[in-house]
Amino acid sequence: MSQTPEPSGQWQEAGRYEIRLKGRLEPRWAAWFDGLTLSHDVEGTTVVEGLVADQAALHGLLQKVRDVGLPLVSVTRVEPEPPVVPTPEHDRA
Repeated sequence: MSQTPEPSGQWQEAGRYEIRLKGRLEPRWAAWFDGLTLSHDVEGTTVVEGLVADQAALHGLLQKVRDVGLPLVSVTRVEPEPPVVPTPEHDRA
C-alpha cells in the first residue's frame, strides 16, 4: 500500500480494486470506467478491476457504477501478490 501526502495534508492511497456488478457490461464500457478491465464470470456478473488512484477516485468510480444501473454485488481491495523470490532449487529447474 503506497501512501503519499497531499498538499492539503490528507493521505491518498492507490490500490487495486475489484468491483462486481450483477449483469453483463460489454467491453466498450471500459472507456467509461477510465480504462479499467472488464470481464465476466460464470455467475453472470461483470468484474471491473484495476488500479484506483485514491479514495476520491474510488468514490467517483462507484458513482459511475450507480449511473450504469446494474446492481452492485461487491467492492474488494485486492492486495498485490508477493513477488516470487527465486531459490537455489528454482534456478536448477
